[in-house]
Amino acid sequence: MKKVLSIILGGGAGTRLYPLTKLRAKPAVPLAGKYRLIDIPVSNCINSEIYKIYVLTQFNSASLNRHIARAYSFAGFTEGFVEVLAAQQTPENPNWFQGTADAVRQYIWLLEEWGVDEYLILSGDHLYRMDYRLFVQRHRETGADITLSVVPISERLASDFGLMKIDNKGRIIDFSEKPKGEQLRQMQVDTTILGLTKEQAQQKPYIASMGIYVFKKEVLINLLKNSLTQTDFGKEIIPAAAKDLNVQAYLFNGYWEDIGTIEAFYEANLALTKQPHPPFSFYDEEAPIYTRSRYLPPSKLLDCQVTESIIGEGCILKRCRIQHSVLGVRSRIEEGCTIDDSLIMGADFYQPFAEEQSQCESTQIPLGIGSNSTVRRAIIDKNARIGCDVQIINKDRVQEAEKESQGFYIRSGIVVVLKNAVIKDGMVI
Repeated sequence: MKKVLSIILGGGAGTRLYPLTKLRAKPAVPLAGKYRLIDIPVSNCINSEIYKIYVLTQFNSASLNRHIARAYSFAGFTEGFVEVLAAQQTPENPNWFQGTADAVRQYIWLLEEWGVDEYLILSGDHLYRMDYRLFVQRHRETGADITLSVVPISERLASDFGLMKIDNKGRIIDFSEKPKGEQLRQMQVDTTILGLTKEQAQQKPYIASMGIYVFKKEVLINLLKNSLTQTDFGKEIIPAAAKDLNVQAYLFNGYWEDIGTIEAFYEANLALTKQPHPPFSFYDEEAPIYTRSRYLPPSKLLDCQVTESIIGEGCILKRCRIQHSVLGVRSRIEEGCTIDDSLIMGADFYQPFAEEQSQCESTQIPLGIGSNSTVRRAIIDKNARIGCDVQIINKDRVQEAEKESQGFYIRSGIVVVLKNAVIKDGMVI
């Protein structure tokens, strides 16, 4: 894998994940109590022995830069690195990144300098565990110019994806973006060609792109330099290249979740609490997910009832009830609180005297969730200050709302309290 260079696409402005992307880049959004989205593809690369990793981003990249600098440093005896390449204006190109392909094109001068055979292009907002060595090996064995990683999907979900058609050798011969009706049925393929059993192939007769690609080095450079008007890999560059080049499909049949929306992000986090078999597990010793070491103290639970939940490091919970929730690092929950079906992201720091009892009706509401408050089906972003006797329950069953001045949004019926927001004592949402 020394001949592979990985490029992780940090995504656009992350409008579908707003307000979680208000103050951070999409790959820097916290995940599972202590990780960030970018940790998934970076860890997959490290576990696959790919150590040359660039992350391309252009929106709110400060926290992403900080996280990567603190989390990933390789010893001086290896060429390994994880570096952020932020969008920049140059005399040759005064524009920001216009799409996935354009982002790579603007840094092609840097990527060309590496003596590698393949470029592995990944997305920064998916939750999955994958051994890229098998992916690259399949690319080399088939002599492909480009290989796409694809997932098999059922007819019920197929219309939500860009689909592909393959011939009996696994070569991609047709693309269709979110087809319906007869056009959808024409995209059915025999997925036994890619390794599924007959029964699995009948249940999932379609294949969709994961947004993960391997390019031969020369092929990518030529495509980007000879198609300056094409800015997106999945919609323009690869469909056009498939007419003349050998574009192969590689089947990934594990758990894969595109967490590009608030609802998908919320569901993916809470699914981690399932027992005994969550769809994705962070407890895999052979392929761990890495992140920044924080050296936090253990969590302290004082007379609490906690069921089907994940509690991050350094939390302080006092006489409260936590049900089917994920609590991030340094979360502080005061006595009498009820947390149901919620994602509490925690805090970036401790206030002085963090273990003291917080006083209701004090002049300043402390970090965390105050006494006798209820939080249900909500995402509480980092450093939020929730007062005493607060009810975050979406009492009117609102599906969508933007109340930025009051410190929260509602997305798909999920209340999202903004980072650094202050919710006053007694407020009902």
